[in-house]
This record gives sequence, C-alpha cells and structure tokens, in this order.
Amino acid sequence: MTSHTPPNPTPPVRRRPLGLSVLALIGLATLGLPRVILHDLHIIEEMQPASWFLALVPVAVWIAVAVAKKVPNPFLTVFVIGLIFAVMLAITHQLLWSSLYAGNPAFLDNSGIAGVIPRLAVLPGSLFAGALTGAVGGLIAWGIQAATRSRPPRP
Repeated sequence: MTSHTPPNPTPPVRRRPLGLSVLALIGLATLGLPRVILHDLHIIEEMQPASWFLALVPVAVWIAVAVAKKVPNPFLTVFVIGLIFAVMLAITHQLLWSSLYAGNPAFLDNSGIAGVIPRLAVLPGSLFAGALTGAVGGLIAWGIQAATRSRPPRP
C-alpha cells in the first residue's frame, strides 16, 4: 500500500529578498528625478529651499516605505533604490547635457574624444551621489526599524 500525500492547497510564498517588487523599487527611485531634471534645466538652483525639498522628500519616502513595509533588510532595500536612482541620475545628466552645461564650451565640445571625456568624467560622480544617498537613507531606515522593533518585555 502506498501512502498518498495530499497536494498542498496553498502555493509556496515567493519571497522578495528586498521586500518590494522591482517595479516598486524603480518607482521609488524615480521620485528623485524631478529635482535632477529641474536642476539640469536651470529651473531651480542648488541650496534653494525647493532644491532641498525635492532632494530630501524622495529619500524620506524611500525610508518610510521600507520601514512601513517591514522589509527584511531596510539598509539593503534603500541602498538598492539609491543605486537605481544613481543610474537614472547619470542617464538624465547625459540626456540633458547641453542644457546642464550651457555656456561652458569645454563641456559642450562634441568633437571626437574631447567630447567624450567630460561626459565620462561626470558618470562616477552621479553614481557615487546616488549610492551615497541610498546608503545614508538605508542606515536611517535600518535605525528606525531597529528602534521600533517590538521587544519582549523584561522580567
């Protein structure tokens, strides 16, 4: 006689290691683009209240979502959002290059290697800025989640 194991009525739960879907991660990273676009188009300038607001609010939303969703590793989740934003930042700077560096002939020379070098030179800064933003936001999210984690009562 063979034993028959009944099929499991519930499908296995698919775990998301970052706690959010890829689409959610990309959507959250996209929140940082308005400041980049407005700055590159010279609509807002650095150190103005609007620039600070548009720079800090997206990171605050990243942190809030990571904490509210109780993602498994808030540092990693927010850091990855920052990395996605870093790539978006680098691409946006390249797309808006002529507006970003209007009036600076050294950066607008598109002839041969002279036109490529400045474009390549700004890539590490963009990638570093986005990664650093994600790392700092991730540390804050991790700290908030650790501080708000329910602790067993002391005897």
